[in-house]
Amino acid sequence: MRVSLIVLSVLFSYTLLSQDVVSTKFGKGLYNVVSKDSSWSMKFGMRIQSLYVGEWDINDATGIGQGSSNFMIRRSRLKFGGHAFSPKLKYKIELGLSNKDLGKVDSRGNFAPRMILDAVVKWNFYKNFTLWAGQTKLPGNRERVVSSANLQFVDRSLLNSKFNIDRDMGVQLRSHFTIGKQFLVREMFSIAQGEGRNLVQDNLGGFQYTSRIEILPMGAFASKGDYVCGATKREEKPKLAIGVTYDYNDRAVKDRSNQGSYMSYDTNDDGTIDGYFMSNISTVFADLMFKYRGFSVMAEYALRDADKVDHEETNDDGTVSTASVAVGSSLNVQAGYNFKKNWEVAGRFTQVSLTGKDKYEQYTLGLSKYVVGHKLKVQSDVSYRRKDNSPDSGLMYRLQFELHF
Repeated sequence: MRVSLIVLSVLFSYTLLSQDVVSTKFGKGLYNVVSKDSSWSMKFGMRIQSLYVGEWDINDATGIGQGSSNFMIRRSRLKFGGHAFSPKLKYKIELGLSNKDLGKVDSRGNFAPRMILDAVVKWNFYKNFTLWAGQTKLPGNRERVVSSANLQFVDRSLLNSKFNIDRDMGVQLRSHFTIGKQFLVREMFSIAQGEGRNLVQDNLGGFQYTSRIEILPMGAFASKGDYVCGATKREEKPKLAIGVTYDYNDRAVKDRSNQGSYMSYDTNDDGTIDGYFMSNISTVFADLMFKYRGFSVMAEYALRDADKVDHEETNDDGTVSTASVAVGSSLNVQAGYNFKKNWEVAGRFTQVSLTGKDKYEQYTLGLSKYVVGHKLKVQSDVSYRRKDNSPDSGLMYRLQFELHF
């Protein structure tokens, strides 16, 4: 809270100086600050998500069991962006303030909350080539790169939670070109540290290399709609985007590439970390987005493999420390129709298969009311999840309110 007040105080102090404040529309930021000589600018925005979750276990023999419920602030964020010195040099800063955003503290992050989500500079140094430097999302699966403010359901799918490569610190090179009048191609390449965001200690393993290519054969979507879920913008002509990503994490020390838990061991059995298991982990994503008028479809496939999946180390006392890389595959398909009154009905099917664990499927039905697009909306969904070879399954209901200034 103290950090938030300091940030707000600094921002409002700018408005008291001789700068130009440009008014904006709802959802486009609280305000823009532009210097008189136009050498720099800053747009400030904020957003909140209030969430209710109810869950129930289901057993084939006993039926629906006792449920649980939870109310939370799912996301609460401050966002800053603009340019410095030249419009070709842009920046983005995003801070997460909710407990879900901050995550767990550990020694690799100096036992500090992980407040910084994005802190990245983007330099358009030559024609359609842009160099990114800092901490931000890697060019991984489409659903992860889509902002959590622009989702079709209350939250992302199980494919994303088990396979995404999220944010990291490093550099990215991005470019695009057009073939003919509208066939658009985008290329992205990233080198990152390979352990996720907000680290302050030396890299334990190697680096993480990510390449992605996208083709949009029918041209660009309205308002960058290929990275906005749902058909809040009604495309008058069919639009299609196809993307493929290959990610290689050299000597990764986490069980889900740069995400998940550290694969550490304690050979002295004294509670301290003596070393880390390492694997070369490869992840492949393939995805598409299609929109036409009020109809939308998004599909994704993920595959993760490693040169060494299972690890073990014998401790001094004869016990064995073990760790495994979460390898496997997943498929997610979702579709919806947004009526002219901005009520959207959507369905989603997700399948996850991890080696050594049960395969499970989840079916989700969602209903959303877009008051001002994704900037002011109410969303709800109900999900049914079942496991193979298991009598147990689960039912979940969620209701969420989003406000984005």
